[in-house]
Amino acid sequence: MSVSIINEVIKRLEIMPQHLQQRVLEFTQALVKAEVRGTPGQQLLRFAGSIPPDDLQVMREAIKQDCERVDVDEW
Repeated sequence: MSVSIINEVIKRLEIMPQHLQQRVLEFTQALVKAEVRGTPGQQLLRFAGSIPPDDLQVMREAIKQDCERVDVDEW
């Protein structure tokens, strides 16, 4: 991280009330604990082209028919 970013955060923290400083601390702790999930796209490239074109067309049609409708009573 850039020293200028750290210094800017410190400047802003110094003028915040303590209860907001506490919230910032808790937020940064949560960020550090956050686990990166998922699979990098590079690892998924081996699957490119593995779905037959006919199946892709069936999927496109299903999406077009069923996913483009709005059910106003749903909510």
